[in-house]
Amino acid sequence: MPLRTLLCLATLVSLCDFTRAADHPELKAYPPAEKGMQRFVIVLPDKSRAEEGDFKVEITVGKEVLGDGVNRMFLGSTVEERVVKGWGYPYYQVVGKGAVGSTLVGVPPGTPKKLQFVAAKPKLIRYNSRLPVVVYAPEGYVVKYSVWTRGEKTHDAQPG
Repeated sequence: MPLRTLLCLATLVSLCDFTRAADHPELKAYPPAEKGMQRFVIVLPDKSRAEEGDFKVEITVGKEVLGDGVNRMFLGSTVEERVVKGWGYPYYQVVGKGAVGSTLVGVPPGTPKKLQFVAAKPKLIRYNSRLPVVVYAPEGYVVKYSVWTRGEKTHDAQPG
């Protein structure tokens, strides 16, 4: 089975393992979400320390909005890394007003509105299976993630 397929399967398994996230031994270090916020917990599959350098995690935050299906939409929020005081563990906080921006392409009359996921700029972080990835986002937001791996082959750049 190709490595990419295995990574996708591992990601799906970790997404479906809700009880594992709630029972993570290091989760006690992270405070509960403040009023108006949600805490999202991602537990990554175990990897050896040597293997983890070959992987990255991309966190994408956004929300579902009703759009015209023609214009490209984007979210005016960012994901910032912070540290749990007294523990030194990283967590990620969505900051900004969350205003939705859009291109201004003319929409044909009668075009039906449709629900679409509008995302902020993704955040790429190092892979660490020993700690949960904790993201605090405003209520109504969705947090998605992808696991990226380094290609098996590297290529030489040409001077120019």
